[in-house]
This record gives sequence, C-alpha cells and structure tokens, in this order.
Amino acid sequence: MDYTAKWRTPLLKHPYLKVSQLLVLASLFYFCSGIIQVNKTVKEVAVLSCDYNISTTELMKVRIYWQKDDEVVLAVTSGQTKVWSKYENRTFADFTNNLSIVIMALRLSDNGKYTCIVQKTEKRSYKVKHMTSVMLLVRADFPVPSITDLGNPSHDIKRIMCSTSGGFPKPHLSWWENEEELNAANTTVSQDPDTELYTISSELDFNITSNHSFVCLVKYGDLTVSQIFNWQKCK
Repeated sequence: MDYTAKWRTPLLKHPYLKVSQLLVLASLFYFCSGIIQVNKTVKEVAVLSCDYNISTTELMKVRIYWQKDDEVVLAVTSGQTKVWSKYENRTFADFTNNLSIVIMALRLSDNGKYTCIVQKTEKRSYKVKHMTSVMLLVRADFPVPSITDLGNPSHDIKRIMCSTSGGFPKPHLSWWENEEELNAANTTVSQDPDTELYTISSELDFNITSNHSFVCLVKYGDLTVSQIFNWQKCK
C-alpha cells in the first residue's frame, strides 16, 4: 500500500539538509502493526532489513533513509550513500539484501528503534512507498569470572582475587561459602568511558588450615555469573 503526503514536496537540491522534513513525514505515515526485534551482543554485527527490494535502475530514482529514533544513520539519494559521523567506518548499506543496513562492532549506544523509509518521485513530488521499523537490542554479558591466587600475605593466610570485565549494567560482586556471604576486601568497579562496559574485581583472604569451597558471584541486572574456588588443606 502507498502512503501519499497531503502536500507536495519539491525536488531538493540538497536532500541531506532536509532530513528533518522527512522525519516529520515518517511520523505521519507510521502504520506499522509490529516491530521486528534483533538481539545482539556488543562487538557483534547486526543486519537490519528494510524488507523491500528494488532494482539497480530504480536505485537512482529513490531516496532511502535509515534513522535511529530521532537521528539519521544512513541516507541514499541518486545512488549515493552518506553515513552519519557516529556510524562511519562501521555501517554500510546492502542493496542486494532487502535494502538492509549492516552495523559492525556494535556498541551499547546502538540500542534503539531503527526505521527504514523508501521514497519515490512522482511528478516532482515524493511519495513514501515503504516504511518499516526494527528494534535492535544490544546486550553486554559478563564472562564467567576468573579467580587468581595472589599468594600469602601472612602465615596461614592466602589471598585470592575474583574478576570479570566487559559487561553491563553496573555489577555487584560477593563471596559466599556454605550459603553465607563473606567479607571481601579491595572491591573495585570501573567503567570504560568509551564503551560504557564495566570491570569488577574483589579479593578474599582465608585461612589455609581448613578446607574451603568459595563462590564468587557477580550480579548485573537480573543476570548472574559465578565461579567456584576449592581449597584442600595440607595433610
């Protein structure tokens, strides 16, 4: 079904400068009954389909816009592709695959709703021929923590450290033994300002004259990862 604007839009000499007009047009003709959801993790590649095919000859006669929420990601006019600065060097259009866009090295900031709009000219006015939206959900899972032996700070006392990195949201780390939480030391949490991903570590001292089975538990949001450390006393 075609969705036609109630006003005539003249051919633009500088179409990239008129994207705001297109966003208004998009909001007027958004009749999507459902949104496809794509689930990915950080650093992966996402392919978002416009679910629309055109021939190579038609490509010169259409405008294709991909936008995320209220910002433009990529635009194609007269067969020429422009990628906005935030997505440069990691985003491109795949005209052979339903006018998809491919976003590489995914970041947490890529989360959001992406809308594809295809326009064709008819009698010097633009008609929206197709519009679809895709919800991209990018998550960052913490890997299973690693536990490192830091040696013996004093006689009969051993120190171990549990750490993990590359996840989101902000994590909480705790040590457990026999279903009881233990007192940890030197727990640190840091966040990378560029990727927004977290790193967490914590140390635990224990008496080596007894057997132990410790659990390092890292909780982030509604998810958890854990690692077990077993110690057998010397006979």
